[in-house]
Amino acid sequence: MSSFIIEGGHRLSGSIVPQGAKNEALEVISAVLLTTEEVVITNVPEILDIKNLISLLEMMGVRVNRIAKGEYSFKAEKLDTDFIESSEFVRMCSSLRGSVMVAGPLLARLGHVWFPKPGGDKIGRRRVDTHISGLMALGADLTYDSDRRAYRLQLPQGKHLTGKYMLLDEASVTGTANILLASCLAEGKTVIYNAACEPYIQQLCRLLTAMGAKIEGIGSNLLTVTGVSSLHGATHKILPDMIEVGSFIGMAAMCQSGITIKDTSYDNLGIIPESFRRLGIRIEQRGDDIFVPEQESYIIESFLDGSIMTIADAPWPGLTPDLLSVILVVATQCRGSVLIHQKMFESRLFFVDRLIDMGAQIILCDPHRAVVIGHDHKFQLRSGRMLSPDIRAGIALLLAAMSAKGTSEIGNIEQIDRGYEDIENRLNNLGARIIRKG
Repeated sequence: MSSFIIEGGHRLSGSIVPQGAKNEALEVISAVLLTTEEVVITNVPEILDIKNLISLLEMMGVRVNRIAKGEYSFKAEKLDTDFIESSEFVRMCSSLRGSVMVAGPLLARLGHVWFPKPGGDKIGRRRVDTHISGLMALGADLTYDSDRRAYRLQLPQGKHLTGKYMLLDEASVTGTANILLASCLAEGKTVIYNAACEPYIQQLCRLLTAMGAKIEGIGSNLLTVTGVSSLHGATHKILPDMIEVGSFIGMAAMCQSGITIKDTSYDNLGIIPESFRRLGIRIEQRGDDIFVPEQESYIIESFLDGSIMTIADAPWPGLTPDLLSVILVVATQCRGSVLIHQKMFESRLFFVDRLIDMGAQIILCDPHRAVVIGHDHKFQLRSGRMLSPDIRAGIALLLAAMSAKGTSEIGNIEQIDRGYEDIENRLNNLGARIIRKG
């Protein structure tokens, strides 16, 4: 197991460019399964989760060519159906959260697919009901194989996917994406209400329309897809990762440093900049860049009636849950108090025990809520040894260690590698002192 050795307390300076968006990449790369023609995707983040998905596609028979760093061509002309039906395929999918995204395209193309319970972060229950119920609404039958511990989705003999009106029980991003992917090749019209409308879903829709799909309502929670008989090749550029952008804003505040975040696609950040401004962080938009100036103090706002500030996650255009861990860490060094309410996952706040050991003032109210009383940079966090429980807690702990007094060690950094590309070298270029061990 690899680890990071972090010498804390160093000021940062310079500029950094966010990687391509992980969550978008998982969706658009899976879309290549819908056509036999070549699809070229640029700004692909070369992180562990994406590399694993690309490896899975190659084993499925997709021809993959790495044209340059972050630029790939995919051609799913002939799929290896023997592998797709194998226990090995089920095993690989069960260890990779992003593998859920291949279910919709494979069902549309082959008429059947295995759907194992996916792996990924251990942050609580992550339902797949929306995926399965949506694909069943399009005409698939569902069975469960206890030996493989996987669901089997299959179209009845001689039947095709058929469009249908559906009201999703939750605005699931990956659930919406899976239904979109399948419905592009369904017969008739599919209406998806309460659809997720994140920028990454919008990007998936743009790629699909470039491939010949007919989708109306892009950017709204009501999507209408008119099925077509086939899709063709296209090119697509992935957006910058909004989670990295937010992480770098938080890093600047934790280290009381002025940095520039380049090429952020600012218009697609939604409420993220404002959420950090509520913690007292000044953010200057400079074209498509963000400049975070050095500050001596960061003062948390209160609500107009004087009550404690609450920052909670919500479906887009609300705040993404992936940034709450970073916001919580940043709040430990601001002036004032804030209630962090993590609504979507019941285990994501448990990493605060590590922060408390470092000297942070945090009250964990229950699995979903924590109150943070900031130190206002008057008390420097202590260094420590800790493990990264998931991607987002991992980067939050890394930011805490960068601001702490002394040398910290973070183990299980494979979790961080799943979501952040070459992170130690990129941060060291700003003045951080991080060494990878093992």
